[in-house]
Amino acid sequence: MVRERPLLSRRSRPSILPCIVFTCLGFIVLVSLVVLIFWLVVRPKALEYTVDDARVYGFNLTSSHALNATFDLTLRSYNRNRRVSVYYDFMEVTVSYDDQMVAFTEVAPFYQRRRNVTTLDVIAAATSTPLLGSVENSLKHDRSAGKVGLEVRVRARIRLKVGVVKTKHYTLRVYCAPVLVSFSATPTFDRVYCDVDI
Repeated sequence: MVRERPLLSRRSRPSILPCIVFTCLGFIVLVSLVVLIFWLVVRPKALEYTVDDARVYGFNLTSSHALNATFDLTLRSYNRNRRVSVYYDFMEVTVSYDDQMVAFTEVAPFYQRRRNVTTLDVIAAATSTPLLGSVENSLKHDRSAGKVGLEVRVRARIRLKVGVVKTKHYTLRVYCAPVLVSFSATPTFDRVYCDVDI
């Protein structure tokens, strides 16, 4: 005589869904705690950028509506962090006037230690850069007035280092304006504080 085994009801079957939910919640809480502890220990602070000096040489508006000029910039980068250093793997600097880029250059990769001030001497050249008509007219007016207001932008790919740990790449963007450059024989310059975003 064969005895049939009773079937388990659906309610008595163990469900795997609650285990998955609790595991995921536990993982999220653990990651949140790690991030919180990291922030409390490291206390990351924003990088500070300023333009400490800016000069222009060889300024010439050609008859073909183009600009020739060399912009000599001194950028100051301050890493205020006590435990975070920065790898700059790529950096480009652009000079714009009235929203039109007129000069561009790249800066060699460098490493910035903790609590460090790094001074970057940047030379961006405009070589027969074609100008929009309105931009050319504004430049002529500012040239005759003896001072021109520029926008300096920095874009960099950086990695942060905490102890022996290096992070993934982040994009650093710096915006400095207005950078007032004088055409005087004895120019003066007021430091410009920049907006920094990572």
